[in-house]
Amino acid sequence: MSLTNEALLLIQKIVKSPPLKAFSIFNSSILQGFQHTHQSISFILHRLLSSNMPTHAQSLILQVLSGRLSSPFFTPSSLLHHLTQPHLSSNPLCSHLFETIINAHVQSQLPEQALYFLKQMVDLGLVPRSNTFNNLLGFLVKSKDFGKAWWVFNEFKGRVELDVYSFGIMIKSSCEAGDLDRGFELLVQLEEMGLSPNVVIYSTLIDGCCKNGDLERAKKMFAKMEELGLVANQYTYTALIDGLFKKGHKKDGFELYEKMKSNGVVPNVCTYNCLINECCNDGKMSRALELFDEMRERGVACNVVAYNTVICGLCREIRMWEAEKFFNQMIREGISPNTVTFNTLIDGFCNLGKLDKALSLFDQLKSNGQSPSLVTYNVLIQGFARAQNSEGVADLVREMNDRGVSPSKVTYTILIDALVRSGDMERAFQIFFSMEKASMVPDTHTYGVLIHGLCMKGDMKEASKLFKSMSDTHLEPNDVIYNMMIHGYCKEGSSYRALRLLKEMRKNRMIPNVASYSSTIGVLCNDGKWEEAEFLLKEMIESDLRPSVSLYNILSKAKGNSTLVKL
Repeated sequence: MSLTNEALLLIQKIVKSPPLKAFSIFNSSILQGFQHTHQSISFILHRLLSSNMPTHAQSLILQVLSGRLSSPFFTPSSLLHHLTQPHLSSNPLCSHLFETIINAHVQSQLPEQALYFLKQMVDLGLVPRSNTFNNLLGFLVKSKDFGKAWWVFNEFKGRVELDVYSFGIMIKSSCEAGDLDRGFELLVQLEEMGLSPNVVIYSTLIDGCCKNGDLERAKKMFAKMEELGLVANQYTYTALIDGLFKKGHKKDGFELYEKMKSNGVVPNVCTYNCLINECCNDGKMSRALELFDEMRERGVACNVVAYNTVICGLCREIRMWEAEKFFNQMIREGISPNTVTFNTLIDGFCNLGKLDKALSLFDQLKSNGQSPSLVTYNVLIQGFARAQNSEGVADLVREMNDRGVSPSKVTYTILIDALVRSGDMERAFQIFFSMEKASMVPDTHTYGVLIHGLCMKGDMKEASKLFKSMSDTHLEPNDVIYNMMIHGYCKEGSSYRALRLLKEMRKNRMIPNVASYSSTIGVLCNDGKWEEAEFLLKEMIESDLRPSVSLYNILSKAKGNSTLVKL
């Protein structure tokens, strides 16, 4: 039997069957190795669309695009060209067919091809529905391709159906790109089109304002919602509460939370995570645990973020056994700990010096099928380095290399710090120079660790060279490094160099600490430069730093005044 006759028999069978049965027969024919043609696929597509089955039609196009449905008689390109011939535009199903093709390309993550068919559809005088246009816009925004999303929006505005959701997508795009003004311009355009902005639009703008630091605008939008009678939802409240916390308005944030509950809006897990995190950061663990219990009592499903937040807060307060209790509780409740959970606990036990517990968790992380991250290794290496367990450090570095985890500048700095603490400056510098070979630029902290080691050894000549070399890598010394250098110069009795750096600090708008002022004043007094010492003392007081009684006595002696300051 010829292919044409086979195709005719199949089509006749499909015509006589209900739509779902027809689609089932068609799929069976693919499994049986039937070689379809443009005509047979075109027929089933039109049958599905005329029966109002766009999802099934789209799945068929997806099979073509993925290669699961292939034939020697067509390619995906030739088939789509056949289906979208200009002379077919008068067919009432043509718009639906184009939309099916566009949506299938979006689902296949092929935005350029989707855009090609959208343009072809519009050029034929067909008007895509807002859902189809929004699918493409939404994909571009989710892909962070904001430029292309804006081009598509502006290019087709007026030629496609736009709805509130279309504007919502672009407002979200503006907020994520940090362009709030453009987001608010869209709100005006939306209203000028006679569309009414909904809670989602306002919530998106409020969230965008909060994330971009414009809290006042967010508060105005929230007040405007109330004026318009729009009821704020969980997302709206949570966005503003988070914005208030980020600006340090803790009291206002918790008051808004109480208002949320009094207005009958039930907090969700994101709301609780925000509140618990604020309490943990503020050192109010009791309140954080109360909120965690409240969340559970309200039946709000906890997630890994909620547990991680509480565990992190407890680890910060060195309440490791309580943190471990929460870790075991989350496992009992079927919530899988992630790498962040393990890293937090491992770091906590390392800080406590419980390396056996840290290693046990490390093994559990791996036995769970998870891969240790760079952070995991850095935390453990630092823990073993602090314990001066060089063998443990070497084992971890070896395993890290075996797993293909590349060390970061943090890793190098931890290793350098360990060697500095053990007094092995030579090996510390070897690792420092190996960073350059690995095309890794040391940061301020790396330099600080080495400068501290040199200052402690009294090698101010090398410390000075390293200090000056920072500018070669476009790094500026911070106040910690300045204070180290000043202390080092004071130890060797170099009042001139200490005073020069102290003045340089002030020039760079950094305030020397009490130790730097006190040490410099001390060496100046030893050199008989009491006038300069007295000037520094006044400067110190003006900087709201409190000199000790002994410092007054040192200066008093230098001036030749035998009267000691009494305690």
